[in-house]
Amino acid sequence: MRKKILAAMLSAGILFTGCGGNKQAAEDKTTFTYGTMAYGVAMENVGTNPHESYSGWSCLRYGIGETLFKFNEKMELTPWVAESFEQMNEFTIQIKIKDNVVFSNGKKVDGAAVKKCLEHLIKNHDRAPHDLKIESIAAEGQYITIKSTEKVPALLNYLSDPYGCIIDVDAGFEDGIVIGTGAYKAVKVSDTEIELAKNENYWGEVKPKLEKIFVKSITDGDTLTMAMQNGELDAVQGLPYSSLQLFQNDKYKISQVDTSRVYQAAFNFNTPALQDAYVRKAISMAIDKENFTKVLLSGNGTPAIGAFPANLTFGGNAVTTVSYDLEGAKKLLTEAGWIDTDGDGFVDKDGKNLELRYLTYTSRQELPLLAESAQASLKKIGIDLKVNATDNYKTFLKNGEYDIFSKAIVTAPTGDPEYYFTSHILPDAVDNAGHYNSDEIVHLENELHNTYGAAERSAVAVKMSQKILDDCALFYASHLKMSFVMKPNIEGFTAHPSDYYEITSALEKK
Repeated sequence: MRKKILAAMLSAGILFTGCGGNKQAAEDKTTFTYGTMAYGVAMENVGTNPHESYSGWSCLRYGIGETLFKFNEKMELTPWVAESFEQMNEFTIQIKIKDNVVFSNGKKVDGAAVKKCLEHLIKNHDRAPHDLKIESIAAEGQYITIKSTEKVPALLNYLSDPYGCIIDVDAGFEDGIVIGTGAYKAVKVSDTEIELAKNENYWGEVKPKLEKIFVKSITDGDTLTMAMQNGELDAVQGLPYSSLQLFQNDKYKISQVDTSRVYQAAFNFNTPALQDAYVRKAISMAIDKENFTKVLLSGNGTPAIGAFPANLTFGGNAVTTVSYDLEGAKKLLTEAGWIDTDGDGFVDKDGKNLELRYLTYTSRQELPLLAESAQASLKKIGIDLKVNATDNYKTFLKNGEYDIFSKAIVTAPTGDPEYYFTSHILPDAVDNAGHYNSDEIVHLENELHNTYGAAERSAVAVKMSQKILDDCALFYASHLKMSFVMKPNIEGFTAHPSDYYEITSALEKK
């Protein structure tokens, strides 16, 4: 432990003393230094271009970009860059852009600029075209009219996804920098840091108060903790839950909120052993979610039943799943023909032990803890789990070198359930790492995609979630709380249930 702490101190020292006096800048009331685990190559959000992978999260989180609509504390849509909308018919919607919105370069945001932005988005992004289903966009003055190829009841929700940040396409995308409408603008971007400056042209009523902001990627939890304790940072996100107790005193402030972020693991249906539902069910029954949440997450989460938290109408209270039952799991494996015939402690079939490759990444440090917990639990039922925790996980995914892939994901970032199904569950979903393919899910998704009304959509989503659980296509470990720790003089830095809005014009140092 002493070596670990020393290593963290050295790491923190190397990280910050080489930054040209940023500690001194962090003590200046005009500069804010923010340490986060949620930025980096492993998160697929390096840079600020919302039309690239998940970089829209960086654009939106760090106050560079804004979407047409945003979510309030109840995850309800409210106007932002847009002023209003009108549903013309089932396939067409007209949106009016606020007349006073300008980009950080001073250029007015009108219908033509928004049209150009959205057209560039659907041409270049991997997920947006599948979500939005846009056939054409027309612009006239401050209005845009979007025609879809089919019904898209959740269109405004999708446009409020971080990839929907409105940017000035004509300004280009040089060095990972885009021109948005937010309170701050990016002036320097690397794989490990974003430097922001005040947007002097900000259109909002509340003007930005800080001159500079440094967003630093710190993926080691001990380093992040030590840097906050040493005063190197003004605020942090992503601290190990075990470290939060160090900041529960009057020297710091904590903003915490429940989110739909879940730790999940997808079973690879290309793995012969996992094509047996009994094996998948046995593994799901062997995962001790209560222990993981209470002990390893220090109570900063809730055991998950399904993909969505219980506070959503289509969430955990509406579905059921298997309970923790080691003996029941062992019986299922026996019924599936997996028996320990040689007494080595692992079940086998046809002379081969049941050995599975568990892939995850380290930039969300609770994921390796979940892996270790799963490894210990599965050993109790005779499964040999080989853990590969690496931020180079995409290479292993691409090569199919895994049997179970665990990740953290916000399942309802748009306040609507369809996003999760289209991005992770459908056969052609970009992030369907398990290659799960269900005709019933496809049928229900078609129904969901053509259903209007929150209550009606929730009912269909519950059926889909229950089908996933019945098939044991994935197991869900825990829903997480979003926590910000900050110095006591920081104001306007508040955790949001969407996991989106972090740096805003309200942020200031007293």
